[in-house]
This record gives sequence, C-alpha cells and structure tokens, in this order.
Amino acid sequence: MLHITQKENRVLNQIKYYQNEYKDGGIPYRILKLDLDLSEMDLKDILMMLDSKDIISYNNGNVKLLKTGNINVWESKEDVKKEELNQTEEKAFKIIKEIAGESGLLSKTLLEGHMLYGELKLTSLKTYNIIIALENKGLIKKTQLSDGEYYTLNL
Repeated sequence: MLHITQKENRVLNQIKYYQNEYKDGGIPYRILKLDLDLSEMDLKDILMMLDSKDIISYNNGNVKLLKTGNINVWESKEDVKKEELNQTEEKAFKIIKEIAGESGLLSKTLLEGHMLYGELKLTSLKTYNIIIALENKGLIKKTQLSDGEYYTLNL
C-alpha cells in the first residue's frame, strides 16, 4: 500500500488525465506546470516524491505513469510518515515474533541485526525508532540478563 499527500494526489490525477494524450514520450513538465497552480519548487518536489515511490517515472522533463492502484491519500507529509511507520512496525513485530520463537526472548544485537540487514533493511535511526515505538506500545520489553541485553515479547 502506497501513501501520498493530497497535493501529490492532485498532481497524480493531472498525470492520469494527460496520460492517454502523451503516451509515447511522457507528459512534458511544462504542461503540468501550466495546468497546476503550484510553485516550480513544489511541483518538482512532488514529482520527485512520486518518482521515489515508483508511482511515476520523472526524468528529462517528462512524466510517465507507472502505478495507479492501492494508494491512500493523507492530509500531510506527517500523516504519510506516521502511516508508513505503523506499517513498518507491524512488519518488524511479525519478524521479531518469528525470530524470538516460543521463548519470546531475543538478544538486542540479533534484533538490531535483523532490522538493519534482514528483510526490512532499515537505517540505524529507523531501527531505533521502531524498537522504541514497539516498546512504547508495550509489545516488547527490554530485559537485562547476565550475558547481555534482551527483548521479551509481551503477548
């Protein structure tokens, strides 16, 4: 599921509108600029964001539509980030449950390693934020054992 802001959705709708008219080379940037009442900086930022989410392809001043389904529209960038974090938290907790197994015990280094280098490939900061968020929600708890720091599952 992809998440975009209302402004991004407005630009995306305009791209969908012009898509059939400019099939071959893509929609020229200048056409979107003339049609949308956005500053050049805002429009370029939105196009870059949509491109980074693989919804469109934006290069050489042309825009091509790549995806149209399963897109949620949110009020602000903060709402989008919050929802993406929630989805990542769910995936991370599922992975943690699999790794911890029946004991419900997981070493801190093993947990961090799986978040950084496993399926999710999170950054160090995102790994830290996910762990803190899961702790704050009461899903995991930090525990100190004689051989190091561990996390236990609170199910």
